[in-house]
Amino acid sequence: MTELRKKFRNRTRKPERRLEFGLLVLVAIVTSASYVLAQLGHSHALPSHVTTFLAVLFALLLIGHVALRYLAPFSNPLLLPAAGLLNGIGYVFISRLDTRLAGAQALWTLVSMVAFIGVLVFVPRLRDLERYRYTAALVGIVLLVLPAFVGQDINGSRIWLRFGPFNFQPGELAKILLAIFFASYLVEKRELLTTPTRRFGNLLMPDLRHFGPILLAWALSLVILLRERDLGSSLLFFALFIVLLWIATGRVAYLIVGGLMFSAGSFLAYTMFGHVRERFVTWLHPFKNGRNTQLAESVFALGTGGIFGTGIALGSPDRIPFVKTDFIFSAIGEEWGFFGVMALIACYILIMGVGMRIAMRAQHPFEKLLVSGLAAIISIQTFIIVGGVTRLIPLTGITLPFVSYGGSSLVANYILLALVLRASHDIAPEVRT
Repeated sequence: MTELRKKFRNRTRKPERRLEFGLLVLVAIVTSASYVLAQLGHSHALPSHVTTFLAVLFALLLIGHVALRYLAPFSNPLLLPAAGLLNGIGYVFISRLDTRLAGAQALWTLVSMVAFIGVLVFVPRLRDLERYRYTAALVGIVLLVLPAFVGQDINGSRIWLRFGPFNFQPGELAKILLAIFFASYLVEKRELLTTPTRRFGNLLMPDLRHFGPILLAWALSLVILLRERDLGSSLLFFALFIVLLWIATGRVAYLIVGGLMFSAGSFLAYTMFGHVRERFVTWLHPFKNGRNTQLAESVFALGTGGIFGTGIALGSPDRIPFVKTDFIFSAIGEEWGFFGVMALIACYILIMGVGMRIAMRAQHPFEKLLVSGLAAIISIQTFIIVGGVTRLIPLTGITLPFVSYGGSSLVANYILLALVLRASHDIAPEVRT
């Protein structure tokens, strides 16, 4: 019994967790300071509930830390603080822009932390998920296409399900489930997809029978794009599969073919649907005839912010429609400036880089592919939304991970984070003395 207690104590007292705790304290201080500045800029008085805010914020972060200390003690210490900082910054700007939504976002953060701990409890090993590949595929596809038939049309996109006073976006969970299926399928079919067995003139290609999932992924992305009018989720879903296919096989040809297939689908949507055509026109000409106030105001906000920003609560980001969801990056850019948004992007780069490092160190092929896919989801989604609000690519209307207002997105991203942390723990030695 004494030996077991010593072993358990050794597993729970790790330098990784001490580093994580210190970073979480720093996250709480930075977030609370930002919250105080936002309230001072708004009401010119120190908020009376700032102590309560600090206590609740640190309590939520501490709950996640304690869960990792006992359920995944060898996991990477940087991921939870990075996500917590993004979440905290997002909450500060949401409360600064609309106090009515601050309580809802705080509640969703609590639900997300419960989901985070639930994943750590019920997924003791990441590779166990490989056995549920077809269940994950079925549930993921159902969640993905369900809004097309029974969903609610909000802001031109049919991607929401309504449950009483709450709206839920099932595609956020579907992307994780489909990443599990894609990773499992590609582990099984990797050799068949890389070995040429047929000749077309001078071109050697694998057996076409194994390209069914590629065509299915393309078809599903078209369903999302055409039926649900959601270019962002369509691009994210299809890009996820193509990236995993490229990682699994190492063949650049799959990236090229995938890009051509998505371009063909986008051109078809452009010619058939006016709302898609409108997105491209306003992307190219955001200031023409005063149209697309959304994108034009975003550009003005980022320009107003300059290098150092106007200061928290000293800008006018509320002039941007849907600023709390699609354009919260522009609000941060206006009030924190170039340095502020670069710090934000650095957090995403840290999450992506740590995720890819975990994937490279994983021994099991399924873990390698799944963690790569989960890291790719964060990076692709961030690129799509940041590229959209800065006019690098057409605006697609998806959320900025951990930052934008939205419960389904926040819950899904904390589930994703827990899976990556579980993989990080799995690749460490079972016991460190």
